Amino acid sequence: MSAGTARINVRNRDSGVVQVGFAEKRIADALMIQQIGDEIGKVVDGEQKPRLLLSFRNVDFLSSAALSMLIGVNTRVKAKGGKLRLAEIKPDIYQMFKITKLHSLFEIFDTVEEATKGF
Repeated sequence: MSAGTARINVRNRDSGVVQVGFAEKRIADALMIQQIGDEIGKVVDGEQKPRLLLSFRNVDFLSSAALSMLIGVNTRVKAKGGKLRLAEIKPDIYQMFKITKLHSLFEIFDTVEEATKGF
């Protein structure tokens, strides 16, 4: 499966998990966030019961609007009976998740390998 744009990279893992990585280091611009949300939405729509893993390895900054987009993705995945996991979040960004208490909403893992296990 290919997203067809440079905003995200989509990879189907052997475990049946769809891994999404971000091409952008800073996810802050409103139009960019909408495009990323739309692209991830297409990935979710293409799966019967999505098992989605978002890797933040390349991301250095997320705006609060990006966090809102992630909440929407989570809602969309759960509505289809799927699971969403996040991995490889840098400490500064993780602090945003803690401050906003979103670390309790999302399943967050240090590595992609840890996140993939037991999906």
